[in-house]
Amino acid sequence: MFSPSPISLLCALLLCLPLAIIFTITTPLNNITPPHALNSTSSDIRSTPISTFPPPTNHSIQQKHSKEHPSTELSSVVHLHEEVDDNLLFQEAAKVDSIPQPVTAPKKLAFMFLTTTPLPFAPLWELFFNNTPKNLYNIYIHADPRFNYTPPFQGVFAGQVIPSKPTRRHSPTLTAAGRRLLARALLHDKLNYMFALLSPSCIPLHSFSFTYRVLINSKKSFIEILGNESWAYDRWAARGEHAMLPEVKFEDFRIGSQFFVIKRKHARIIVRDRKLWSKFKLPCLEASTCYPEEHYFSTLLNMVDPQGCVPTTLTHVNWKGSQGGHPRTYTASEVGPGLISTLRSARPRYGDEVTNSSDLSVAKRYDPFLFARKFSPDSLRPLMNISSDFIFKD
Repeated sequence: MFSPSPISLLCALLLCLPLAIIFTITTPLNNITPPHALNSTSSDIRSTPISTFPPPTNHSIQQKHSKEHPSTELSSVVHLHEEVDDNLLFQEAAKVDSIPQPVTAPKKLAFMFLTTTPLPFAPLWELFFNNTPKNLYNIYIHADPRFNYTPPFQGVFAGQVIPSKPTRRHSPTLTAAGRRLLARALLHDKLNYMFALLSPSCIPLHSFSFTYRVLINSKKSFIEILGNESWAYDRWAARGEHAMLPEVKFEDFRIGSQFFVIKRKHARIIVRDRKLWSKFKLPCLEASTCYPEEHYFSTLLNMVDPQGCVPTTLTHVNWKGSQGGHPRTYTASEVGPGLISTLRSARPRYGDEVTNSSDLSVAKRYDPFLFARKFSPDSLRPLMNISSDFIFKD
């Protein structure tokens, strides 16, 4: 038998190295869909059940990692995993029909919650969905697997957690989570027509029937699109002065709330996009100007289909007295019918209205706010006290 030469050993090593790299990258994290499931047929991905996961055991380790490593390192880790399974998920989601099928069936609303905590207003949302036919809505939850969800998701939220990944401010991870929710919702139900992205601090301002009528009857998406903010350039150049070029020119860069309600056609456009995402997923050089979730969705839809969007958000937020980049938080002592009425009656801001004053389609609009944030967890009791007689009473 011939003994192997040094050259043959070197060749064998080079052949094995790519397999070792692939194996390392595709090793699944806690509660993340394994690659073999995503490499299956499209029907397998579409039928992947939405299920909750047990509390992770490495919570303290992940907290230590977050403190010791900047957001750029976390971003690169998430990017590696996206290359393996998220891209396959998006490819499958991009193949779905842009029109709900069958056309004769009732259209559905997809409520998508992006959270790192148990949902503090779950009891209020339970009342919102109470006595609502199951064929009118779906619920999806993206829950950062690093955190402990005690109590677990129950009631209408039980079993609605999608395969989720770590999220963090000042990084592309929140945007990636939004895209992941859209992809799962598209694949899960062909009848999902409007997709609402919500935070755990969001509350409903109206009954389900009122919310359903407003959204199902709309032919356009509701997403805030702003182009003339004084600090826009710093946000655009957050990854480097020329990093966004040539895909995203500064004049095409937009700003808006990350909480939107978009129609199926636009959800499909977002999960299909690779061109703009290749820029927005890059790590930022400066955390203070890094908010991809407030730019990616607005910029993409404004570049692709501005006429198909109402340039506003239907989630009320109060930026007066904001702290640390967070809007004002309403406390229990402020909650009452008066506050809810004030939030309902406010007129949304429609894009850059000063420059769009000649646009009568915007100037004459007065869409109702359907949701509001932020509310402190101790607001739950006073909100429950006025829910039946006021909030959900049409």
